[in-house]
Amino acid sequence: MTLSPQLKFHEPRTRTMPPRIPQAYHRHAAPSGPWPWSDLIEDEPHHLPGIPHTETTLETASGPHKPWSRYPTSLFSNWTAKQVQRSGIGHILQEHGDPGCSIYGIDVTHSGEFFECTRNVVNDENQDEFWNMIQRERPDNIRIRALFVEDLSGPVLQMLGTKYTIEPFFFSSSLNWIPSRYQESITENCGDHVTVTLSFLRVIPNPTTVPMSPDTLTSHVGKGLQRAGTVTIDTQAPLILRSNQRMLLIDLMAIHLVRRPESSTLISYHPPPEWFTTSARYLHSRVRFAGQSVYWQSIFRQSPDPTFLLLSMLWYALYAWDESLENLYNHICFLESRVLKTYDIHLTRELHIIRASLLHYASLLESFRKTVIFVGSTQNTALRAHNDDAALKRSEDLMAREMNNLLSEIERLEMFRRMQDMRLENVMNLTFSSVNFDDSRDMQRLTKYSLRDSAVMKQISYLTMVFLPASFVASVFGMNVREIVDDTHGTLAHYFEVAIPLTAVTIWIILAVHHRIRRQDPSQPFWSGLGWPVKPFSRWLGRKSREEIKAAV
Repeated sequence: MTLSPQLKFHEPRTRTMPPRIPQAYHRHAAPSGPWPWSDLIEDEPHHLPGIPHTETTLETASGPHKPWSRYPTSLFSNWTAKQVQRSGIGHILQEHGDPGCSIYGIDVTHSGEFFECTRNVVNDENQDEFWNMIQRERPDNIRIRALFVEDLSGPVLQMLGTKYTIEPFFFSSSLNWIPSRYQESITENCGDHVTVTLSFLRVIPNPTTVPMSPDTLTSHVGKGLQRAGTVTIDTQAPLILRSNQRMLLIDLMAIHLVRRPESSTLISYHPPPEWFTTSARYLHSRVRFAGQSVYWQSIFRQSPDPTFLLLSMLWYALYAWDESLENLYNHICFLESRVLKTYDIHLTRELHIIRASLLHYASLLESFRKTVIFVGSTQNTALRAHNDDAALKRSEDLMAREMNNLLSEIERLEMFRRMQDMRLENVMNLTFSSVNFDDSRDMQRLTKYSLRDSAVMKQISYLTMVFLPASFVASVFGMNVREIVDDTHGTLAHYFEVAIPLTAVTIWIILAVHHRIRRQDPSQPFWSGLGWPVKPFSRWLGRKSREEIKAAV
């Protein structure tokens, strides 16, 4: 189905780069951890639940007299003010003058029909009106109500948390981009709470792209790649694909599902627009279009399980993965053609960045696979309240089938990712081989020049040897000795008396240095090597004398 232009809200609206995804604190992801947002290295120990202390409650924007104003401490006493502040919830609660939190809704009836709810913008003036609205009883034909929340404000966070008794871990994991999946508040025949916080890959147009000439392409791309973390290969930063002016970034899907026998509730959190993530309005439209699918309408009619709505939203993450890997594959083909044409060694830097990103994407795909298994295998205890074993068995079979469909697609994506990784390795090997071939060719050319220089030096040596006898005779006849010049005091005997000892000392020093180098023992001092000509002679004399004594005996 083709979307109308007004529904394409996923494209970036500014020319700034999205911020880097924060490092995930996985130990603070689920309520199974007994110390929420409390590290082992602390200046002061946290107060245990149930022990009185003097710690004050956070001052929130909703005021002290509202029914929801003391959330989360009012429902979860182990969440003290310090932990609320550290988790990031305190920052949301203390914001004042918020322009408004947008909430888009969808109601799914028991017959599988989807109805769009009125968009609500909750601000400081209509907080009580929104609280009264979510307190009202729903019509009997509503199976599940989905709320897509954008620009989350403190009052809305507290109202939703108080109304549906939501563990603060859902909000803290969503605000801090911590992948998580857990089931809690399980009550037999009454339902449970399911939380899924998933990071997935999505492609968007490069927000910094402007019309440019080929001459300015390299400099512009260099700036973008450096912003994307090429100096330290930051896999949490966006990956720019300069071949098609697009960008791969990590998106967030944060969903909390409250399953009840009468009517369930799904809450989808969406980060602020500066993160360039999927907006609440866009995902709301996608889910509404999924309700028009004949295939999914049949599923919603056959099964009363509201979990299928969550499962259909996971298909959005799969679509995003598939489009992202397709664009990345096209970019790798572009780099491969560049390597074959130019043999540019600088391309290996970009290839290393992409390969590091592919390794990171492997962990995200594995987390996606585990999330699908978790959603499909987590039984909905609220279905047993209807005492319809046939409907329960039908829902379980449908869930197993749809879970296997998603797992099969994720396996295909993982194979596609591995193929790209291997192809990228081949491109890198080709680059290094091409560079090594060029280096070998340069070395061959240098060797040829060296041989030519050696031949020239040999000719010069031959020419010097031709003139050596004449130079020797000229030196001899230039000596100031009595045998050649009558009125001098020096003689040839004086010359040999100085020349022969000096030559002997020079030969002695050369042999001592050569012996030290040959022994490869730099620790021996230079002076110990001067006795080298004497030591072999003394050893020879000693051996000779021992042989004579042995022969005499």
